[in-house]
Amino acid sequence: MRSIRILGYAWRVFAKWLSFFIFGLGTLILVTVVFPPLRLIFHPRGRFQKKARALVSLCFRFFVWIMTTLGIVRLEAEDRLRYRNLSGKIVVANHPSLLDVVMLLALIPNGDCIVRGSLGKTIVRGVTRQLYIPNNANMETLLEDCKRSLEEGNCIIIFPEGTRTPRHEKGLYKKGAARVSLYSGCPVVPVRIGGNDKYGLGKGDPWTGVNPDDRYIYQVCMQNELFPGAYSNTPGGIRNFTAAIRQSILGFSSVHKNVRKNIVVKNEPPRRKPLPANQ
Repeated sequence: MRSIRILGYAWRVFAKWLSFFIFGLGTLILVTVVFPPLRLIFHPRGRFQKKARALVSLCFRFFVWIMTTLGIVRLEAEDRLRYRNLSGKIVVANHPSLLDVVMLLALIPNGDCIVRGSLGKTIVRGVTRQLYIPNNANMETLLEDCKRSLEEGNCIIIFPEGTRTPRHEKGLYKKGAARVSLYSGCPVVPVRIGGNDKYGLGKGDPWTGVNPDDRYIYQVCMQNELFPGAYSNTPGGIRNFTAAIRQSILGFSSVHKNVRKNIVVKNEPPRRKPLPANQ
């Protein structure tokens, strides 16, 4: 039994590295082979970006299928058609692992993103510079870029924690998503990314690490929309809107646990409270 577990662990490490190699190779092919002719065919720049983002989403769906086939990932998302039909929404999600943006872009074909400016120094810079919105622009430019993208029918994906959340912690939520929503008038769609432990993909984890017991399970759960009108022109509106977004995302886990708990014990007889010691 122990040897089987060791072999399974070794396979997941190999499959993880193979997946990263495929990801890097695919990025290189997109930037050097696919995007140049697309830029010549589709004008203006906004039309090229729309086609290229849809292509990136298709590639990510294929990438998720590869990882699923290799036995290292399982993506669970109810009503995937609902994600595909999103338009002009601000999708805000928690950020537990390296593959979160891959999962969301695989589900949302018209997904635009606010990305870290430092990604311009990585292998994905050829994609991020051409298709997505860097977060190192000044606030006015950032808000205008987001509003324009939303008016074109895209969805802006934002991770308000700004970075991957350290394991077993709840990161602080920045106010950018609330600002974009209030500026553009577009609603926020909170999404919780749950599942099992993402060891090996989390912040500060070793690159050789994987989940020791199972494949990575991504449970992507869409919450009810939050509308900016309730928070506009009110004292502390941005702060309260951010708190509501955070509660909608992080509060889902406790509700889900309570529901599961109720299902487990619903057939058990009610427990009597113990009598005080003096009775």
